[in-house]
Amino acid sequence: MTTQEVTAEAPARGAHPLSRVLRRPVGSVESVESSALLIGAAVFVVGGIVALFVFWDRDLPISGRGSIGEFAAIGGAVTAAVVFALGRILIDVVPHRDAGARPPLRLAVFDVVALAVAVGLIALLAWTAISDVVERSFQGAVVFTLPGAVLAGVSLALTAYVVFLTAVQLTSMLLSLVLAVFLVVGVFTSMLSSSDPLWWQKNLSALGMTDDLSAFAFNLTLIVAGAIVVIIARVATAGIPTPDDASRRGRDLVRWAFVLIGVFLGCVGVFPVDRFFVLHNTVASGMAVVFAALVIGLRWWVPAMPRVFLLLGYVYVGVVVVLAVFFAVGYYNLTAVELVAAILIFSWIILFLRNTAARYP
Repeated sequence: MTTQEVTAEAPARGAHPLSRVLRRPVGSVESVESSALLIGAAVFVVGGIVALFVFWDRDLPISGRGSIGEFAAIGGAVTAAVVFALGRILIDVVPHRDAGARPPLRLAVFDVVALAVAVGLIALLAWTAISDVVERSFQGAVVFTLPGAVLAGVSLALTAYVVFLTAVQLTSMLLSLVLAVFLVVGVFTSMLSSSDPLWWQKNLSALGMTDDLSAFAFNLTLIVAGAIVVIIARVATAGIPTPDDASRRGRDLVRWAFVLIGVFLGCVGVFPVDRFFVLHNTVASGMAVVFAALVIGLRWWVPAMPRVFLLLGYVYVGVVVVLAVFFAVGYYNLTAVELVAAILIFSWIILFLRNTAARYP
């Protein structure tokens, strides 16, 4: 083959024309990246034009009501939810992928809706926090109309780009990251925006007692996080082999334990402690009991789980028991016990998802 022939064939072999990307937007790593860039560019244009009309002929504060940060937060939430749903639709409608590529994580309609809401809320809270930090860094500064529209378009484009890649490349491990980020962003937003600076002297559920943004963010975070845990119940146990009836029963017990934890967690947000004291405490305690039963029973339900992970679970349960004793004798207040227990429970869930994904890909 001559040098000219090699040169002529190189573009055809390496090129990734736009028509191919449009036909197979999630068909390969290259087309996924190109699709994400195209969607980000489209969102930048549409978001910038909308922002230009909204911001027309006025100087904008960086954060707060009527600010560029508020536009980025609300627009980012809508963009994230829509783009995530679009990415999952493309996975189902255009399933053609390169040979040997790892199949995408299959999700039910409920799963897609819950995760779309979760990534939308992450975008909302994240852009709100970012704009607040920038506002404190540039006190008294304002943004003019045109640069404000450009910045708003960039924020929406960045959101669309990241969320689309997350949607079409979603794996069990990435799902665990979404849960972790969502919980951290939601709870810290609630803490920082609480109208009661001494909420921590009561209990963690005090964040959901008021009628302000703090309570809304806290309760909604718990409800959506509960839905994500229900999703994890299926995703994390789907690959566990069930060669006989005993292993099938064990897998089902693990799955239903996760479902109960998710339902109880959502109910903690649905029933605030100031209005549903008994019911709130019942579902919160029930979540801890189910978690302990899951950790203890996992050795028999899924015998193939790594021994190190099983031992870590026993340590977690032991720490929670010790914290409860500290609270009973007055050494710790209830908020400290709840915070540490929540961190342990959700870190264990995330580690379980990662261990099952690594062992049963």
